[in-house]
Amino acid sequence: MAGYKRVRLGDALIEKGMITQEQLGEALEKKKGTKMKIGEVLVEMKLVSEMDIVDVLCEQMDIEYVDLRKIVIDEAAVGTIDENFMKKNLVIPFAFDEKSPNILKVAMVDPMDIFAIDDIGIITNMQVKAYISTQSMIESQLDKLFGNNEAMAAAEQFRKEREAEGKTVEDIARDDDVENSPIVQLVKNILEQAVRKRASDIHIEPGEFQVRVRFRIDGSLVQIMNYDISLSQAIAARVKIISGMDISEKRKPQDGRIAMTVDRKDYDVRVSALPTVHGEKIVMRVTGKEALSRDKANLGFNDEELDKFDMLLKNPHGIILVTGPTGSGKSTTLYTALSELNTEDVNIITVEDPVEADLEGINQVQVNNKADMTFAAALRSILRQDPDIIMIGEIRDGETAEIAVKAAITGHLVVSTLHTNSTASSITRLIDMGIEPYMIGDSVVGVIAQRLVKRLCPECKKPREATEDEKRMLGVDPTQSQIIYEPSGCKACGDVGYFGRIGVYEILPVTSGIRTQIVQDAVADKIKDIAVKEGMHTLRDGAASLVLKGVTGYKDMMKIAYEAG
Repeated sequence: MAGYKRVRLGDALIEKGMITQEQLGEALEKKKGTKMKIGEVLVEMKLVSEMDIVDVLCEQMDIEYVDLRKIVIDEAAVGTIDENFMKKNLVIPFAFDEKSPNILKVAMVDPMDIFAIDDIGIITNMQVKAYISTQSMIESQLDKLFGNNEAMAAAEQFRKEREAEGKTVEDIARDDDVENSPIVQLVKNILEQAVRKRASDIHIEPGEFQVRVRFRIDGSLVQIMNYDISLSQAIAARVKIISGMDISEKRKPQDGRIAMTVDRKDYDVRVSALPTVHGEKIVMRVTGKEALSRDKANLGFNDEELDKFDMLLKNPHGIILVTGPTGSGKSTTLYTALSELNTEDVNIITVEDPVEADLEGINQVQVNNKADMTFAAALRSILRQDPDIIMIGEIRDGETAEIAVKAAITGHLVVSTLHTNSTASSITRLIDMGIEPYMIGDSVVGVIAQRLVKRLCPECKKPREATEDEKRMLGVDPTQSQIIYEPSGCKACGDVGYFGRIGVYEILPVTSGIRTQIVQDAVADKIKDIAVKEGMHTLRDGAASLVLKGVTGYKDMMKIAYEAG
């Protein structure tokens, strides 16, 4: 280790022009009284990314970077150090040196941590060759290596305690002594694993003999773990306690929510408990607070779609509808639009069921049917609150639709969602709800239909020549060569062939031609034909474009083609 030079990260980032001296001073001030390193503070302040820090340290220290997602970690190397030491110091020994087996290769968040390196040398009686990796990557790998072991150990400990002490399930679930309570640790572990695996939903399902835990990752359910059925009641009770439900009520469905922080990021978890034959099934929807209000450039719009989106948001009044099935990213688009419109000189009020994330500077109202606070009732009250912009979580009935239309016509900007398959069918849905066509023509300024498609893993996607039929579906010349890509599977994507999702959009601005068609004869196909003539790209066009760019696969495009019609 004597060859490594000491580097002051802040100075190196200033030298590279990534941060200013003032920003470093602000970060150092924020760091005071915490155990955080300066790099963590800068990342949390969004001044730099984890990879920016890695790049600077690699260059300054002449040290190698290791992407732990893409390598096979040697279990014998991992076994040289205690799990707790790895978690405390954020290090993972991942291999022995090929030329000299006495050299241990160790991935570290902080390769300047001489004390940790010395300790590893003493523990293993080996020379240490330090590599740099990101904190999120090391935490994710530690979770893969030990997450299930921890969960199983907690489950075993729970059984022993229950037998030895004769405690009731409710007593154990209420035990907030995190250090000692196995069921608290087990539920915490399930939530943390879900976040680190990028899961959008957690399913805890009791069967006849076992409790199955599944995560929805990139739209597909993946089985993570099975526990003995004796744990079912305790897991359900613990989840109900931390989500604010009635622990004694086991015969009725209940809803709750949990606010939690994992790896210094805030998450909002909506919880649903449903009584089944074998016990209560729990489903938790995990939402990152940052993810809901992301920059509009990161939604997946192409340049033309981004221009159309901006034009819609510039309307001083009218209705902007976002449509699509459950889980298609509508809430993210709505929250992004609100963040864009959220300035000091406007009054924004939302009515949602439920409120999905807290937005600073925006007044958010939660629907409560038990207290007669329905969408319609809340909207009537909101109109007396001098709003400029109103967000309605979902237009579900004619009464809500009617109030939204009247609000738009009287000078308010209304943004909302509808469950329809395409932009044109949203217009006909409003007519089905009892809204007059001329009022729709006057009030609706634009409709955005969207879907999410899986991104092919960039590390392992396989190229192949498209068939003639595929070329026709993609809208390219069947006689020309066309390469498209398929999923494969590698360490980086967990052998599934996909990593993440991207939005596909169909944006219909209501022009004078479309307005005339709505008033004369509001047939979805006719509205769509006019919109396409005026330059609208359909959902199928958007998905085909992503296939041609190698972002997604042909089968994923076809799912959208069948859905959207």
